[in-house]
Amino acid sequence: MRIGLVIEQLDPRRGGVEQWTWHFAQWLLRERHEVHVVARGVANTVAQSGVIVQRIEASDSRTDFAERAALQLRLLQLDVVHDTGCGWYSDIFQPHGGSRVASFEQNLFLTPHWLRGMKRTAVGWLPRYREFDRLAARQYDDPRRIYLAISRMVAADLQRYHHVRPEQVRIVYNGVDCERFSPAHRVLHRARVRDELGVADDETLCLIVAHNFRLKGVPTLIRATGHLVQQGARVRLAIVGGRKFGEYRRLAKRVGCESAVSFLGSHDDPVPFYAAADVYVQPTFYDPCSLVVLEALASGLPTITSRFNGAGELITPNVEGSIVADPADDRELAEHLSRVLDASRRMEMGQAARELALDHTWERNCREILNLYREISPLRQAA
Repeated sequence: MRIGLVIEQLDPRRGGVEQWTWHFAQWLLRERHEVHVVARGVANTVAQSGVIVQRIEASDSRTDFAERAALQLRLLQLDVVHDTGCGWYSDIFQPHGGSRVASFEQNLFLTPHWLRGMKRTAVGWLPRYREFDRLAARQYDDPRRIYLAISRMVAADLQRYHHVRPEQVRIVYNGVDCERFSPAHRVLHRARVRDELGVADDETLCLIVAHNFRLKGVPTLIRATGHLVQQGARVRLAIVGGRKFGEYRRLAKRVGCESAVSFLGSHDDPVPFYAAADVYVQPTFYDPCSLVVLEALASGLPTITSRFNGAGELITPNVEGSIVADPADDRELAEHLSRVLDASRRMEMGQAARELALDHTWERNCREILNLYREISPLRQAA
């Protein structure tokens, strides 16, 4: 098949949708498909990989990029066009970041209650958000387009906020590389990393990998850790990612867990930290389908996340982990954490977590999307 992938920037070092698109393009090439990437810019590694690059010269305007990308795609006569969330000419539209409207509404919970109404009104006048509205109007206006949601939460958001008809929506959860992320890596990394962090064998090491600390619930997690430390629990917290830690260090000191929290900054490879940890915790305010949660599950870690994380839909409470109802409620989170302080319980949950991840592999993710291509391609040719 001749396949078009649309993304603004394709550089696997950027993470998220860029990494997913890069690895998916490589998988399609191995399956002997012709892959065109339509983008504003690509990394040198992409240009040399066998992918056919279609660079779009456009201004910084998102609508300008979408318009120019549409013109280029019409000329290519592809079998299927798959947009990752930045254009409006496609057979499959897959907003990896979820619904912008839903994301904005969830972000409002990070602001004081009295300010939310004013902020909701004010953004309607900002040029950036007005452009988002114009872009979305075109992205969600085609009754023939298939909207690929990466969780049931995202599917519901597309119908609620963008009036997409249910029959246009398909759900394909993210997948994970179960060889790269595996409990087998504990033999190599666990003792060394825990020793470097000063974590004793009888201490429970909680882990979060995040950059946007407020959105991912890091303050809630620090406060919950403080509750456990004050109760005498042998618990530690490692925070991987981010750059500015001042206010979070002060928070940890204020709630009495300063010595129990380690701020480790950004790392290219999170595998050693998964190997060292005992439980993964991400009380996020919004995550369409968190890849790091899938990585943690594949690494055999009991995982606690919130109901606003699409990946949480895969978790059966008290089997592979648990789901927090309110990502701002540190006492609720502390209760969930207290249930995984027992090592034997964690072992059972970790084994279940690994089995769950094996049902949601990267290969399965790619195959499901390719099957959707094969379903859509004849319809495109007939049209």
